[in-house]
Amino acid sequence: MDRQKILVLVALAALVAAGCGDGGSEGAGDATTTSRPTPTTSAPARAAADEPASSDDAFPNGLRDVRYCEVLLLRRVDGELEAEVWNTLGENDCPPEQWDAIDATAVAAERDAVVALKNGPRHWTLDTIVSDIRADAEETEIGGLGMFLAATVDLGPELPDQSPYVERSVVRETIFRFAAGSEVHELTDPDGRRYVMQSYAGTIDPTLTIDRLAGLGSVLALPEGWVFSSRVLDEDLDVLSIDGVATVIQDDLQNTYQRIDEAPDA
Repeated sequence: MDRQKILVLVALAALVAAGCGDGGSEGAGDATTTSRPTPTTSAPARAAADEPASSDDAFPNGLRDVRYCEVLLLRRVDGELEAEVWNTLGENDCPPEQWDAIDATAVAAERDAVVALKNGPRHWTLDTIVSDIRADAEETEIGGLGMFLAATVDLGPELPDQSPYVERSVVRETIFRFAAGSEVHELTDPDGRRYVMQSYAGTIDPTLTIDRLAGLGSVLALPEGWVFSSRVLDEDLDVLSIDGVATVIQDDLQNTYQRIDEAPDA
C-alpha cells in the first residue's frame, strides 16, 4: 500500500475513533456508513431495558480528558473495505510505553489484516456519553493492551476522502453531554453552524493538552470565514444525534467536533 493511501487511512482512523461514542462510524464524503453498535465504555448493563446507559456508570468523575487509544484492522471483504475498531476505553488508560511499543505491521500480520492503524492517543473533551450501550462487546489484547471491539465499519470499495473541515455523517444514537461549568471549544462556519469539540488528538501534535485548547484559534489553518472560540457553559449542553445521525468534522490537527443540532419538535 502506497504512502498516500496510508496517510488517508491514518486520517480515517482518527475520524472513526471520534465517532465511536456508541460504536458509530463516519462515511466517505456525504455518504452515511452504518456499523454494528458496541460500547466505548465498560459500563455495566442497564438497569432497565428502555433506559439508556451513561458513561457515568463506569466513569463517576466524568470522561473529560480521559485518554484512550484505538487500533483499526482493515480488511477487504467481498470487494469492500471493512475496519474493525478496537478501543482501550474502560479497559486501561493506554499507557504510553505500551502504546508506543505496538508494532502495527506485526499486528496486521497476526490478525490477518491488510493493514493495522494506530489511532491515538485521544482525549475526550465532553463529560458524559448517554447511549443505548451493549454490554457484551468482544474483548482482546493487542500489544498487551486490553481492548474491546467498538465498531465494525463498512467503508465501501474505495478509501474515503478525509479532508479537514468537511462534514461526515455518523450513524449512532447518543447524547454527548458537556456539564455546566465546563469549558467548551467550538468552530463556527460561514453559515453560522456551530460544532463543539468532542475529543482532541495527540497524533499530529503530541504536546497538545486540554489546557492549550483555548489557544487553537491562532494555530489552526481555518478556512476562510471559519471561527474558533471557547466559552464556559452556564448550563449543561447536550449534543444530540438527530434521527439516528450525528454530523461531525475534524480540524487540521485531527481534533473532532460534532455539529450542535436542535432536537426536532415532538
